Amino acid sequence: MITPTICPACGARNDCTLADPRTVDQPCWCYGVTIDPSVLEALPDDLRNKACLCPRCAQVDAQLRTAEPE
Repeated sequence: MITPTICPACGARNDCTLADPRTVDQPCWCYGVTIDPSVLEALPDDLRNKACLCPRCAQVDAQLRTAEPE
């Protein structure tokens, strides 16, 4: 079963603000990064476009760290 708040690749929380009714009006972390299309294409068809990946599985941890205010 696919859960909108869980990464379909690893089962960790995906921190998607759009999947949480309390934060649905805030932009998601994924709006500020570039996810390599090959990462998404590597997902099995039945998992693709069902729930957001977590930052680790999306391979954008470094992009998020550089985008954080100091």
